[in-house]
Amino acid sequence: MQPMAPCPCGSDRSLGDCCGAFHAGTPAPDAERLMRSRYSAYVLGLIDYLVTTTAPAQQEQLDREALAAWSLGSRWQGLQVLEHRPEPGDPAHARVSFVARWEDGRGAHRHEEHSGFVQHEGRWYFLDPTVRPLPGRNDACLCGSGAKFKKCCAGFL
Repeated sequence: MQPMAPCPCGSDRSLGDCCGAFHAGTPAPDAERLMRSRYSAYVLGLIDYLVTTTAPAQQEQLDREALAAWSLGSRWQGLQVLEHRPEPGDPAHARVSFVARWEDGRGAHRHEEHSGFVQHEGRWYFLDPTVRPLPGRNDACLCGSGAKFKKCCAGFL
């Protein structure tokens, strides 16, 4: 996709002026922009980006082949962001509610999700609730903050 093409995330901006900057390494300024750029990465088959924007301790556990198969085997139909909600009193955590639509060999799909995100060392990360095992309550948090899991990201998965 060309940088002047419309951004797949549904903004009214070009890919180069929207998610393309994040794909090239600029940190997303908030959880919503990270989520939008991840959707665009699925559309564009940018598996490395999907991995590096997932919480650091979860990255090694991701199935790159499955991500690539879903990304490239789907015809992405659109994204609708329902809500971006920074956590009150905790600026390092946020939730983004969205609906993603796609088609594949089994038909049309609609997925609504309320995703958790964490900011660590100036970057936002997706907290993937499907990656197991999760840390124990008193273990170090998977985001790399150094805090105990129960005091940090546990409530966002």
